[in-house]
Amino acid sequence: MVDKVSTPIIVTGAAGFIGFHVAKRLLSRGYDVVGIDNLNDYYDVSLKEARLDQLKTQKGFDFFRTDIADRNAVADIFDRVKPTHIAHLAAQPGVRYSLENPHAYVQSNVAGFLNILEGCRHCDIKHLAYASSSSVYGNSPNVPYQTDQRVDNPISLYAATKKSNELMAHAYSHIWSMPVTGLRFFTVYGPWGRPDMAAYLFTKAIREGTPIRVFNNGALRRDFTYIDDIAEGVVKVLLSAPHIKTGAADEYQQVASNYRLYNIGNSEPVELMKMINTLEELLGKKAIKEYLPMQPGDVLETFSDTTALERDFGFQIHTPLEKGLAAFVDWYDTYHAT
Repeated sequence: MVDKVSTPIIVTGAAGFIGFHVAKRLLSRGYDVVGIDNLNDYYDVSLKEARLDQLKTQKGFDFFRTDIADRNAVADIFDRVKPTHIAHLAAQPGVRYSLENPHAYVQSNVAGFLNILEGCRHCDIKHLAYASSSSVYGNSPNVPYQTDQRVDNPISLYAATKKSNELMAHAYSHIWSMPVTGLRFFTVYGPWGRPDMAAYLFTKAIREGTPIRVFNNGALRRDFTYIDDIAEGVVKVLLSAPHIKTGAADEYQQVASNYRLYNIGNSEPVELMKMINTLEELLGKKAIKEYLPMQPGDVLETFSDTTALERDFGFQIHTPLEKGLAAFVDWYDTYHAT
């Protein structure tokens, strides 16, 4: 059942890849949105500003340039907006970058998330939906990945912070009876994508005739998931809070009624070399490939089991990689032509 929303929906990371698409989708459906983002320079700030410019043209959008790690600033926004629904999509992303800048991950992904949780508990919160990641599964051989399997062996600091988010959210949901849903995203790509991710990196290199780095000699599989499917899934989940069972027989049932966790993925892993070959066909040009060993923190495969998402929301992700990459290439060429 879709919740009634009478106050603006807060979307953190609104100038980021997923946050932008979620905010845009909410606005197109008539919801007011308050975006929060610090526009940091992890990647090209002009891309973030261009996304933000798109949102600012739509009725019902307001924006705070704020770092979620700033405790007082976040508390002030929550006090002013008094939201009932929050899509928390802000984070310091990237596995390899966490090897070089670990403090940025703890500051944003742990301390920043704590500030969001605190803001939620002081409001009449109806639902917090937050971004987790497929990286929490590490290199588990148990595929497809299911949300009820153990994820105690992260192989990157980024993954460890995302697992920490899940534990923190579960604790707050239990202590404060907050309806909370965690969403484990799987290799998101598409228009307005991040420059540090494969689709963008490979397209740019092939267009410019520079080498692409192919890790583990190409022996990787990814559950590439198109951004429109991700955004639609986030909105569906966000607007359908868990049903709290106040008369649950024990505390475990009580927590289970407040807190949910889902995978959002395409459920169809693709060989990295197939993804590269598809881009070569779309771009009409062969890639110059530099084969390299496995990088620390990388995983061999991602593969989502989305049975629970389909069961609870009647929602199934379906965009083929070829169609999604074609849309990305069209956007890339248009964006860089201006």
